[in-house]
Amino acid sequence: MSFSLDTPSILTLKSEAKALRDERAKAGTPLTHGAALEVIAKSHGFRDWNTARAVLPERVATPFQVGWRVKGTYLGHPIKGLVVAVQLMSDMQHHKVSVKLDEPVDVVTSSLFSAFRKRVTSTLDIYGVSPARTGNGEPQMRLTRE
Repeated sequence: MSFSLDTPSILTLKSEAKALRDERAKAGTPLTHGAALEVIAKSHGFRDWNTARAVLPERVATPFQVGWRVKGTYLGHPIKGLVVAVQLMSDMQHHKVSVKLDEPVDVVTSSLFSAFRKRVTSTLDIYGVSPARTGNGEPQMRLTRE
């Protein structure tokens, strides 16, 4: 199971519950804070608020956001580009990040042919370093904000 960029956190659910309470109060059907938390937890697929609280992190740390300019290396080549997708992985520790490159990068080390890519995707930790390694032991991708 993987999560999208808008993975819920406890803070997200609490904010949604507050908005629901405000909306219901304006409509003339007030809702208690506890009841709002229960409704929001169920809307996210949890059995109840306690289950959501036990499973979800307090907040979700994202090392990169869609639209950020980044620089770094991919397969040992220097790259610069725009983050076009970020997906939180199921371990809640890594993100799949896709970058649209300013200049294509050759992903083949052979001198007999080339394979240029304009978009690359890799799984990164919260420091922007890929746990996957190339043949020489270097991370597949390293990224920092430009």
